[in-house]
Amino acid sequence: MEPADNTEIIISPAQSLCTMEMGRDDVNIVCSYGKISVWFGRTTPGTVIWKILTCISSVDKLAVHEKEVICSFDDITVYESYGYVLISYARFEGGYRATFNVPFSSNKALIYQADSIFKELKEKNVLIDIYWAGDYTNIMRLYQELRNIEEWKLKNITYKDESKSTSNF
Repeated sequence: MEPADNTEIIISPAQSLCTMEMGRDDVNIVCSYGKISVWFGRTTPGTVIWKILTCISSVDKLAVHEKEVICSFDDITVYESYGYVLISYARFEGGYRATFNVPFSSNKALIYQADSIFKELKEKNVLIDIYWAGDYTNIMRLYQELRNIEEWKLKNITYKDESKSTSNF
């Protein structure tokens, strides 16, 4: 068993955080202030996929993943019945290209999303982007929630270049 994590000492709110990378061998998450990129390797268990999605949801219910699918017109309503929110659709090669938001406020949508990730992992690795209102506090909260996953670790922290000046409006 590893010693207690000293993340609180390493990551100071006085420094301007740019990205924080965390995960384990089969999952990698890069958090920034507007986006969370999650890479799932083919061996990622369904329980870990679910835990990651629900942890993100518990930190920011307004988080959303944009998902594009090629399907029949009738299947669009099926996706909506699972809690996905239709953004746009257009005819595409004998079917429709539909774009949905997967709201993290909907358990029904998260269950369907977790299941679709798990099924897709049978063919290839999966990378999803999640848009959120994450700030330093939310990134730290997310790390605290996720570090309960077995073998979870902090991989990298990038700080904004302190030499660049920024303006506050």
